[in-house]
Amino acid sequence: MHRFDNKRVPYLLISPFFLLFALFGLFPIVFNGIVALRNWRLDDPTLTGWAGLANFERLLHDEDFWNALVNTFGIFILSTVPQLLIALMVANLLNRKLRATAWWRVGVLLPYVTPVAASTLVFAVIFARDNGMANWLLSLVGFGEDAPLDWRAYKWSSWIAIATMVNWKWIGYNALLYLSAMQSIPKDVYEAAAVDGAGPWRQLWRITVPMIQPVLVFTVVLSTIGGLQLFNEPMLFEENPAAASGGSDHQWQTIAQLIYKVGWKDLNLGYAAAMSWALFLIILIVAALNALATNRLGGGRR
Repeated sequence: MHRFDNKRVPYLLISPFFLLFALFGLFPIVFNGIVALRNWRLDDPTLTGWAGLANFERLLHDEDFWNALVNTFGIFILSTVPQLLIALMVANLLNRKLRATAWWRVGVLLPYVTPVAASTLVFAVIFARDNGMANWLLSLVGFGEDAPLDWRAYKWSSWIAIATMVNWKWIGYNALLYLSAMQSIPKDVYEAAAVDGAGPWRQLWRITVPMIQPVLVFTVVLSTIGGLQLFNEPMLFEENPAAASGGSDHQWQTIAQLIYKVGWKDLNLGYAAAMSWALFLIILIVAALNALATNRLGGGRR
């Protein structure tokens, strides 16, 4: 029994995780891969059989897929890059001696705990064409006085609006992650740098950023995964979310939206599964490249 307790019980205790992962994580991935290689339409049960790589070959010539891919990367760049940079600046400020420090730290986290539906609906009002706060601010600098900007009508404007929603929600969350890493840096390192003449800006980029590199890589990978799977914000930004069209001309339709539309509106599960696997591979490649670039910029060797 003593040998059983030491060698078997630990595996028994952690087995629920692996069972749940196999059931709800591994099995859906494998099954989705099988569906991607088949003809599978819910509106035509007679159309069955193996399609091989036909669904993936169709992606290469699908204009809607490439348009959604461009939209996804456009929104991803506009949201992820400013988001992480601003979060780093906010964390650097919160790491200083401030009055009501706990209040500021809780305050930056409030957007993260706000439900996505509620915050997105508020931003939909802010970016409204008529009487929207964004257009009011632009009118103060003389832009759009004659004709207010329709944020949903153009690619660039809809990308900016959706990216703003994403940034507002995730800046505080990433800032607290950076802050927790910054507080583990010994204070005497900054004191020595100050004696050598390094100012706050130089200390941030020469000391703080290299020493919190693991957290930077983590947030970059996490933001890449979330940004390329963006679904809630663009869906709720539409006046008719059920359409999942990403605007009248698909100007902000993301890949996740297109997968939903093809699978559950057009009822073509085989093709939607192929899109899912394509997105999965794209996320792996981009996340690996971003992690490598962040590691290099942070001074890492691996």
